[in-house]
Amino acid sequence: MKVLIVSVKAGYGHHSTANALIEHFSELGVECEMLDTFEYINPALADSIDNGYLFSTKYIPKIYGKAYDKLDKRDEKWDKMSPISVLSKIVSHKLKDYITDYNPDAIIGTHSYACMLMTYLQEKKIVSCPLIGIVTDFTVHPFWESTNLDYYVTADSLLNNQMKKKGIDELKILPFGIPIRKNFSRKRPKTDARNELKIDNKTTILLMMGSMGFGNILKEIEEIDKLGFDFQIICVCGKNKKMYKEISAHIWQKNVITYGFADNVDVLMDAADCIITKPGGLTTSEFLAKQLPAIIMNPIRGQEDRNTEFLVNNGAAIMVTKTFPLSEALFQVLNNPWRLETLKLSVKHLGKPNSTKDLCEFVIRLLNEDER
Repeated sequence: MKVLIVSVKAGYGHHSTANALIEHFSELGVECEMLDTFEYINPALADSIDNGYLFSTKYIPKIYGKAYDKLDKRDEKWDKMSPISVLSKIVSHKLKDYITDYNPDAIIGTHSYACMLMTYLQEKKIVSCPLIGIVTDFTVHPFWESTNLDYYVTADSLLNNQMKKKGIDELKILPFGIPIRKNFSRKRPKTDARNELKIDNKTTILLMMGSMGFGNILKEIEEIDKLGFDFQIICVCGKNKKMYKEISAHIWQKNVITYGFADNVDVLMDAADCIITKPGGLTTSEFLAKQLPAIIMNPIRGQEDRNTEFLVNNGAAIMVTKTFPLSEALFQVLNNPWRLETLKLSVKHLGKPNSTKDLCEFVIRLLNEDER
């Protein structure tokens, strides 16, 4: 049994989702590998797309947001003669030999564009195995309306109406949740996690702003450092070396534990009572699975705006705005037990700790049924 995962390198989440599936499929004895569509065609092109995405979301977010909004308004399929459709045909043709040689029993796409490519190959009868797409945010991105797959995995059944607006049959929707690595699917006691990190066993706030370290975090920590509560802060700066140096060198009233790029985020989440973060699709899936209440800041225009709306509208997060600063949001969480419990209840309902397991087992059952 062989499964191919087709992805696009545009940010951290799509590949991480693919790697979570590869990890679990391997444990179940299923051969599985990932194909980065643009990396296979031209590594320089793949890097350009990834760097362009990161640059536009960090340095020209308003332009990126407007472009996303314009694309998002489309619910009808793309014209087959549009530049995007023509590009899809060219890229699909270049992937044909790889997919034919690998001969997978199922293909899973972790990006809407990758799923457009698979749809085209299916129409041309180059692939005939089951096709499954994963929507990696708490919204339905542009281009899903131009796919025709057997199944679609979403973050929650609350997105079913959005999927139907994109022309996707509700019977094809699998609201398993966005696949996450297994170390996010189990939660250990806070005391154990804090002992592992060698930090005090006290109220702990985890602050992380994506792999690139978005926002003026120094200023935000200065603001909450003045609050008259006894708590400590774990700050993950990602690849933002300037931020790491500034925060590490600063004199704080409270204990601020600073990380650069952390490979133990699951332990940090276990140690925390609350997370302050930008709402990337994967990060959101992880903290929901860990049943961690959230304060949302600095969402990327476009999909993360919509992730924020989903979380706030469903009671799982508080959103920071210009007129509702971080200090006010954290004050509400720390000073009002009922507020924190309300957040925890919503998070518990939305979390999908078994998302990866559920999808992998579904694929295996599907292929076994097809074989019979």
